[in-house]
Amino acid sequence: MQTERVTFLTTPDHKAALDAFAASNGQSVGHVVREATSQYLAQGDGEDERALAVLTREVDAAVPRIRADLIDAIASIEQANRAVDAILSSMAGKA
Repeated sequence: MQTERVTFLTTPDHKAALDAFAASNGQSVGHVVREATSQYLAQGDGEDERALAVLTREVDAAVPRIRADLIDAIASIEQANRAVDAILSSMAGKA
């Protein structure tokens, strides 16, 4: 297995806790960090799923209002078209 070095900065307390955890489990700090980061990457932080759930609820709530607004807009346009047609028809009769 080819490896690469990764360096990160942490507080002395965090480093001591990491050393103690690794030692108490009979593992190296590198192993603990590799395992922790692998698990983190595999499961993510769940933020995307939470954001998607919120957006889905908002879209579900908005769609009926959007449909109603579109129906109203279409009705208004049709009414305006009828009014314009009536005006044009009356003007054509006078010409």
